[in-house]
Amino acid sequence: MTMKTYKILVVDDEVDIVDFIDGYLTGEGYEVIKAYDGVEALDKMRQDLPDLVVLDVMLPGLDGFEVCKQMRTESTVPILMVTAKDTDVDKIVGLEIGADDYMPKPFNPRELVARIKAILRRTYRQDYQSHSQTVTLKHKDLSIDAERRMATIGHRQLELTMKEFDLLLFLMRNPGHVYSRDHLLDYVWGQDSFVGARTVDVHIRRLREQIETDASQPQYIKTVWGVGYKFTDE
Repeated sequence: MTMKTYKILVVDDEVDIVDFIDGYLTGEGYEVIKAYDGVEALDKMRQDLPDLVVLDVMLPGLDGFEVCKQMRTESTVPILMVTAKDTDVDKIVGLEIGADDYMPKPFNPRELVARIKAILRRTYRQDYQSHSQTVTLKHKDLSIDAERRMATIGHRQLELTMKEFDLLLFLMRNPGHVYSRDHLLDYVWGQDSFVGARTVDVHIRRLREQIETDASQPQYIKTVWGVGYKFTDE
């Protein structure tokens, strides 16, 4: 069965916020489409046909409320509105004009991902169940089963800690993408974690000891000097 990859349109005029959300969503296996103003958001919705829209209210030109209204005249795509204004009036307005959910800034990225998953489950129940069931990734002799939380190299099962497993899964879901230590801390350990960047190095070393034939010449998890780490896309 071919896994459906859900497309999420993320709309915010702050590039750092868009990139931050992108990192978390790609780590969960979603395809992210980016837009930075209301007009671009409408164009991307028409061209790319996303499965869900994360829409900031405070946008230049057309604000998020107006974008939501226009989207609703053309599409039933689910919309999750995000805003720095945490008032009942804004929430009610957003929901009344067609938003499916509403989150105030600042938000916990894990809660954002959880809400996106909940909306997708409600909207695309059958497709989402199929998507959730297809959770095995393979590269050469390395295989990881996200649902059973089991990883193997050849015929040998790996003995991984929870975070080692999470780190390997995240990297395998994003082959060829280079992540700094700070980004990996955010994506795998979470923003509220108190561990330091050295923790990433230790976990990478432990993973290499288990999955690499020669940990000094890694073939799976590669170091990009001065930047961070990536899972090979070769």
